[in-house]
Amino acid sequence: MSIWVTIIGGAAGFALGGPLGALVGAAAGHAIDRMREEGEDHGFGRETAFTIAVIALGAKMAKADGTVTPAEIRAFKDVFHVPPGEEEHVARVFNQARRDSAGFEHYARQVARMFRDNPAVLEKLLDGLFHIASADKVADAREIVFLREVATIFGFDAETFERIRAAHLGRDEADPYLILGVPHDSPDEQVRAAWRRLVREHHPDRLTAQGMPVEFVALANDRLAAINAAYDSIKSRRGLKSR
Repeated sequence: MSIWVTIIGGAAGFALGGPLGALVGAAAGHAIDRMREEGEDHGFGRETAFTIAVIALGAKMAKADGTVTPAEIRAFKDVFHVPPGEEEHVARVFNQARRDSAGFEHYARQVARMFRDNPAVLEKLLDGLFHIASADKVADAREIVFLREVATIFGFDAETFERIRAAHLGRDEADPYLILGVPHDSPDEQVRAAWRRLVREHHPDRLTAQGMPVEFVALANDRLAAINAAYDSIKSRRGLKSR
């Protein structure tokens, strides 16, 4: 069954529980009550939870800066390939998240608990939010504050947050050492080791196996490109010939 059918039909809310489950249940209306009566099993998993979390946190981020731009809508569609005809239903979940009284902290804490053993998945969730926030070429200051608070709930320290943020600034603005998370005076081998570790952590196949939707493969490839570009820049500056 399609992940969107699972979410839109309310099955995910029934299985997930907590603030994210309540969000989907409210958006699905009576469908979730019908499932309780009929005992239906729609095949819920971490992939579904991840998708709901991005929708919910993306909606709260949009609420933080007060507007949703056409560029951000396109960026959301870059992250999630919504099937034709389902846009209205996905928008229902998004709009419900913007309207409901639950703060974004509740959603962030729930997904942090679900993926506490897979911090790379939480980092990729932040990647998705950064991708949306920077879709119009500049992230609003309120969005950065929001993303920093989400990162803190996910258990990332300030240094890790800045490394993630740097990967979304673009090659001309970002410090390649910051993207790799190493000091400027690090030995060559330390830089190389950091690059290899990040490549492993952000490989699309590994992230998919850890519970990320296949739609995020393109986003994972973008992050890998930023990591490789940072390492190539450092190699060029240092005159290194090989990886």
